[in-house]
Order: sequence, then structure tokens, then C-alpha cells
Amino acid sequence: MASASVSTWLIPISKNETQLRVGRLTKAHGLKGAIKLELFTDDPGRRFVPGAVFTLQVPTTSPWHGKTLELAELRWYNGHAVGFFVGVPDRDAAESLAKAILWIDHDLTETTDEEDAWFDHQLVGLAVMRDGVRIGTMTQIDHLPAQDLLHVSTITGEVLVPFVKAIVPSVDVASGFLTITPPPGLFEELPAADDAEPGDAESEAAESEAATADDTVPDASAGVPSAPAVTEAPAAS
Repeated sequence: MASASVSTWLIPISKNETQLRVGRLTKAHGLKGAIKLELFTDDPGRRFVPGAVFTLQVPTTSPWHGKTLELAELRWYNGHAVGFFVGVPDRDAAESLAKAILWIDHDLTETTDEEDAWFDHQLVGLAVMRDGVRIGTMTQIDHLPAQDLLHVSTITGEVLVPFVKAIVPSVDVASGFLTITPPPGLFEELPAADDAEPGDAESEAAESEAATADDTVPDASAGVPSAPAVTEAPAAS
């Protein structure tokens, strides 16, 4: 699930169902087959329950290719999710699953009541609007530890946009678009500081000469006593 504060890898199964990426196995933990998990879901208590079955995305050369994996137990160690799986009895078996991506069946008609949160498939394909003008299309979403990144395809290439409220203030799935307010330089190159416009040097020289001339003009008020400075008295407390 995505939130503005979402992977595009979706495998169609039927009209209303798809495979949804929910996690990645990172490395073995201990000697009893446990594996550390990187979670791509905001609801691990629902997705990672004993008996949950995951489709594995692994290289074709992997002994796990074409197989599924059943979760026996999910534990937390120092804030990190660690999974125990059926048929993974020791560290060697766990290491053979490193970097495998976990998928589950997902009903496309499912919605969420959480504010500013969407399933990935709801965002992919949305038009990207800037100042009322369409500038591209949402093509992919990367889930990173710090924040999610939106891949926006434009006529000049792909741009990665941080999925945060300050840059993506609104998402309208029903209307088919999201609005962005990117900082300068995200979608276009900024001119270099030394890229001076023609005539700039002449203008600066003229201003310098004018300033020098002003310094040589006699001050008409020279010799006239000035009024004492007046400062505003502090307000009574």
C-alpha cells in the first residue's frame, strides 16, 4: 500500500485479482531458518499471519523457482521483521532464499479507509498534472526506507518524484490524475550560476561607474548639523 508522507509489479490473475508485492527476504537470521524481511505493506499484522502463502519471485536458476512459501511465524527483533517459514529448517535453506520477493493474491476491488493511502495499482497509470497541465504519466513506484519514489514518464525522459505531501499535494484516483508542485530543477535543468546573459558585464560596469560618480558629487548638506536621531520608545509593560 502507498501513502504520501507505494510497487508497480502486479501480475494479473483474473478480472478482479492480481499479485501484490508485500515483502522481500533479505538475509538469514540465526541458525534455525529464520529470515529477515523488508516489508512493503502498511498492514503486516494482516498480510503476515501464520498460514499465509506467498508466491516467490526468484531467478529461474533458484531451487525455489515456481514454488510458494508458507509463513509459520513472524517475530520482531530490534524493530526488524523476521520470518519463519515452513520447509526452511536451517540457515543454509534460509540463505538460498535471500533477495526473494514475496507476492500475495490481491482483490482489485478492495479499498482502504486510511486517509492519504492507496494500493499501488491505483496509482500506476495516473496522469501527472502541474499547474493544470499534464506533464507525464505515473509508471512505477519504488518503496524505499525513507520514502516512496514515483516514476513519472515525460517527453524528455523519466523523473523520480518523492511521494511526500509537499510535492504531491493531491491524488484523485477517481478522476485519473495526481497533482505535483515540484521544487525548481526537478523537471528542468537550472541555469548555471556563471551563465551570464549578453550585456550583463556591460550593465555591471555602467552601474559601477555611476556609483563612483555619485561618490565624487559634493553633498549639498555638508556642514549642516543633522537632527538628533529619534528612536521609538519601548511600549510600557
